[in-house]
Amino acid sequence: MQSVALIDYGSGNLRSAEKALRRAAGALSRAPDIVVTADPDVVARADRVVLPGVGAFAACMAAFEARDGLEAAMGEACRTRGAPFLGICVGMQLLADRGLEFGETKGLGWIPGDVARVVSNDPLAKIPHMGWNGLVDCRAHPLLGGLPDDCHMYFTHSFAMTPTDPADRLAAVDHGGRFTAAVARGNLAGVQFHPEKSQGAGLRLLANFLEWAP
Repeated sequence: MQSVALIDYGSGNLRSAEKALRRAAGALSRAPDIVVTADPDVVARADRVVLPGVGAFAACMAAFEARDGLEAAMGEACRTRGAPFLGICVGMQLLADRGLEFGETKGLGWIPGDVARVVSNDPLAKIPHMGWNGLVDCRAHPLLGGLPDDCHMYFTHSFAMTPTDPADRLAAVDHGGRFTAAVARGNLAGVQFHPEKSQGAGLRLLANFLEWAP
């Protein structure tokens, strides 16, 4: 049985992410084992890794780095062995080189880019960006399999990632201007929205991740 390590580093959306992953896994013919863990040995051996995240970039990065051996274990699983990785919300943002929230904070640097405050050009499009919004500019990818280009996902954030290489952007969202909604490079992927709060579309994306073979 394949294992999915859902990283526990004190993130606020851990339990809702766990519940959604278990529901998505239960609909598959061969359901993987979802393991909530901060154990580096478990993470290093995992077949898939999910990194959730809620809150400020700097606080999440500090909490992640405070777990001894966790970054190295995640690197062993995802960068050395090529295990599929999914970052959710701030978990996606941590893939960037740096976050520019409350100063500059170094990220993982797995997908080059910066995380900066969303700027809206529409006074009716309020920041923080909260609520349902449709994906646009989607490129073909197994993670989005079976989803229409304009499928709606649930967002709640004030900062967004801009990849250095535009080819790393998997999908965008328009909220007073277009910004990154999802990224993908090789076996690494991340979504700014919350699939665990996005009902059927979010569960489909999580199921796609659980079967993704990059």
